[in-house]
Amino acid sequence: MNYNLQDAMAGLIEVFHSYSGKEGDKYKLNKGELKTLLNEKLPGFLSASNDPMLVEKIMNDLDENQDGEVDFQEFVVLVTALTVACNEFFTGCEKEQSCSKKD
Repeated sequence: MNYNLQDAMAGLIEVFHSYSGKEGDKYKLNKGELKTLLNEKLPGFLSASNDPMLVEKIMNDLDENQDGEVDFQEFVVLVTALTVACNEFFTGCEKEQSCSKKD
């Protein structure tokens, strides 16, 4: 696979701004916008958790300035953390050779 980092960055920016500002500040995600983004762009992420307060917990963790919204910089922290976790999972699987693709 050949991925272009610049395209990935542009995609991240585009995704954020396509959800931000539907309600309120156009440069920030409120809790509802964040939940919609997670449900639509990371299907299975919220449903994999049995915690009904997961979005609130994520919001509280990301919202460094405590304004009740997540700006782009705060959002990138979430994407980075998830990317690192995925990398560690797949790297661990490759080392153990225990991951197999299930059809």
